[in-house]
Amino acid sequence: MRLRDGLPSLRRLRAFEVLKRRLLAGSERFGFRLIEVSIQSNHLHLIAEAANARSLTRGMQGLAVRIARGVNKLWDRSGKVFADRYHARILRTPREVRSALAYVFGNARKHGVRVPNDQPDIFSTGPWFSGWKNFIPLPLSSAFAWPLARARTWLLCKGWRARGRLDVNATPG
Repeated sequence: MRLRDGLPSLRRLRAFEVLKRRLLAGSERFGFRLIEVSIQSNHLHLIAEAANARSLTRGMQGLAVRIARGVNKLWDRSGKVFADRYHARILRTPREVRSALAYVFGNARKHGVRVPNDQPDIFSTGPWFSGWKNFIPLPLSSAFAWPLARARTWLLCKGWRARGRLDVNATPG
């Protein structure tokens, strides 16, 4: 989900706090489950599960409206926030899911954002992700937790792990 040009960065603490609340509120509705998130300065990467195409559409529309209302209030503005409709890609194999997870969690590094070595990006759900090979995730009871919906599909729960856990320091190609 890409922002319109000219809007402030989403990777600022106040915007991040708004996004966390809005993403959490819309993380499990209409047969839609938001599982993992990475927040970049002008776009979001999301990994979600949906019962069907309609559930995905309704869930994503709900998220877009929640986010737009929240950041518009924060930025004291009105109007359109997202440049266009979200881009969806159906992940069908363990390899595709593993690649998508690596891409989402490594996206900040890909864009040149300095992320400390051996740490996931704090503007993502990476600190709570249990699939790292070289990082121990934060407990979900952490005061800083913003757990989203739990994965239910075999691909996101177990299937991708057959390809190996993720390296927290990796930068996607």
